[in-house]
Amino acid sequence: MSEESSKRTPERVLVVEDNEHAAYLLRTLLEHAGFVVTVSPDGRDALAKLVSMEPVDLVLLDLMLPYVSGYQVLIEARQNLKWQHVPIIVVTARTLEMDAVRALQTGADDFVRKPFMPEELVARARRAIDLRRRRSAA
Repeated sequence: MSEESSKRTPERVLVVEDNEHAAYLLRTLLEHAGFVVTVSPDGRDALAKLVSMEPVDLVLLDLMLPYVSGYQVLIEARQNLKWQHVPIIVVTARTLEMDAVRALQTGADDFVRKPFMPEELVARARRAIDLRRRRSAA
């Protein structure tokens, strides 16, 4: 590990997931990979966090959420000046191609179907954060 990377603040991830088991799995996986994780259990809470929290480095977003859909959270995040450039990876059990297309057209940076491969998800998360940083630095 380089001196620069050892001094870097851990990346922060907001996981928006209503299933307690899936949220626990995502939190454990990401924390083990060195991320700092905040979990939001539903769409309404996620929208409140868009207002109350400072933007994180990445959002992992389920589509099927209570109260407010993941699509609506995605739309609101992309309209929020503070959050509009935060990478968002949709992680969902929805398997139809049209769900992936709609999520990507609505502003998702990536789309991962459940069940997912843990190391692949971590790699996609790191890639999304790195791409956003490079775009911001350019």
